[in-house]
Amino acid sequence: MNKNTIYIGVALIVGLLGGFLIFGGNSADKATNNLKDNHEHSEEIASDQMWTCSMHPQIMKNEPGDCPICGMELIPADTGADGLNANEIKMTENAMALANIQTSVVGQGQMEDNSLKLSGKIMTNEESNAVQVTYFGGRIEKLYVNSTGERVGAGQRLATIYSPELVAAQQELLTASSLKESQPELYKAVRNKLKLWKLSEKQINAIENAGKVQENFPVFATVSGTVIHKMVEEGDYVKQGQPLYKIANFNTVWAEFDAYENQIALLKEGQSIKVTTNAYRNEVFDAKISFIDPLLNSATRTIVVRAVLNNKKDKFKPGMFVEGKVEGIQSSSKSTVTVPATAVMWTGERSVVYIKTKPNESVFEMREVLLGNANGDSYTILEGLENGDEVVTNGTFTVDAAAQLQGKKSMMNAEGGKTTTGHEGHLGMQGDNAEDKMDETNHSQMNERIEVSNKFQNQLKQVFDDYILLKDALVNDNNNEAQIAAKNIGKNLAKVDMKLLKDEKAHNHWMTIQKELRTSANAIQNSPEIATQRGHFKHLSAHMISSVKLFGINQKVFSEFCPMADNNKGAYWLSIEKEIRNPYYGEAMLTCGEVKAEFN
Repeated sequence: MNKNTIYIGVALIVGLLGGFLIFGGNSADKATNNLKDNHEHSEEIASDQMWTCSMHPQIMKNEPGDCPICGMELIPADTGADGLNANEIKMTENAMALANIQTSVVGQGQMEDNSLKLSGKIMTNEESNAVQVTYFGGRIEKLYVNSTGERVGAGQRLATIYSPELVAAQQELLTASSLKESQPELYKAVRNKLKLWKLSEKQINAIENAGKVQENFPVFATVSGTVIHKMVEEGDYVKQGQPLYKIANFNTVWAEFDAYENQIALLKEGQSIKVTTNAYRNEVFDAKISFIDPLLNSATRTIVVRAVLNNKKDKFKPGMFVEGKVEGIQSSSKSTVTVPATAVMWTGERSVVYIKTKPNESVFEMREVLLGNANGDSYTILEGLENGDEVVTNGTFTVDAAAQLQGKKSMMNAEGGKTTTGHEGHLGMQGDNAEDKMDETNHSQMNERIEVSNKFQNQLKQVFDDYILLKDALVNDNNNEAQIAAKNIGKNLAKVDMKLLKDEKAHNHWMTIQKELRTSANAIQNSPEIATQRGHFKHLSAHMISSVKLFGINQKVFSEFCPMADNNKGAYWLSIEKEIRNPYYGEAMLTCGEVKAEFN
């Protein structure tokens, strides 16, 4: 019994020990292996996580930290496509907000397809202008209206003239007056002669009653209005019929608008046009098109469209910029749609937009479109879009930059995939090296420009030189110099000869760019506040960059960028120096910014 008990106890202990070794050890190994696997998997996930800057998505790092460009804290970057199509890109909500990317549905909101916007200027109504002349020759003894801008009324004395002819005619009158009983016909003929010199009955009777010759005679205004040109000075000798003043009546004025060739068919006399001006932002003035110039300006490829405005309250001043909106414009095709100009990007070959492909996600894809008429701040799309498509209308270049960085189809890379530098996609780049590679890519892309003559490039360079003066004025916080430079931009833009552009695409592109440059330059010229000038300078710079990219100016130019400008939306400018001198902040933040590209 004792031996059996001992054997059973030993067997039980051996069994328990074996079970522990078999099952317990395996469980421990599994736990150890699971812990090891989880640890290694976590390390793998952590090593795959990349960090980027919301303002500079080309920055990619494998650990958190600060952006080497702007100093902002890096955020986690998306690591997978999540079922995206080959050329779709997805942006984070944070990046969307910081870049102020906005979209609109075609056919809703700003997508107007039944109106045409025209830019123009107030001019004097030539039909109501008059030239005040003298009806007798002599020497001007006294001028009573001495400057332009003075108002005169009909019958007001303008000048006194010593006239030898009138002296002789007065002597004839006094002689004939003594013979009027015997020779009434002679007396009547002499009086009529004086009337031909615009002497009134009252003046003639005064001479006759005085019985002596009057040496100096007054010249009276025959019309009422404002003197816009003084043509003589005291002491001048004038001939009969010579102009003294040019007088304009501003009770009505002309609003003259420029319309491009492709807009001519949309306009006709009698159409209603709503006129607005920056001087009276909350007022709209109704008028009708009264004249369409039958001749096309060969230099600007535009025609003049004129409307007459009532100006009895003296609100409109000649030279004032205005905008006209012709409503009821119908497209020639019911299938066409219209998008804001800010949605469209174009090179010398293609016009593209970015559409939102997933309604509830920030997923975008580039799409090529065929442009029709440019109607003010919008384009008619003939092919490529349909009503209901959602397109990017603000921050388009930011979306395109993201597409370039991810090797997707973009404005400059129609095929997508690897960049022209021969490197892999930018997603694997880190730090400043990514920035360098981005600049190399942009540099290679800028070679895709339109060939134009050296003469055209030289004319464009005159505009660019004025742009640099404007940029320097803003850098120096000098609003007066900025206005002068903007005025010179407008003058040199008018001297650019579009007949030098033989290529139709080049011609169409320049028409659009020239209009935008002129509009922005005019706005800066008429804005004494430097903050307002800087706002318009962003728009001016965008189109100046487009012109330099497309046509070239035979000079090395740097494209520079400030991410904080325009309320952190970011803004570009051009410079002939690599050193940053920020025109959007001047002395306040002179060196804020970075060089984005170099154009040769």
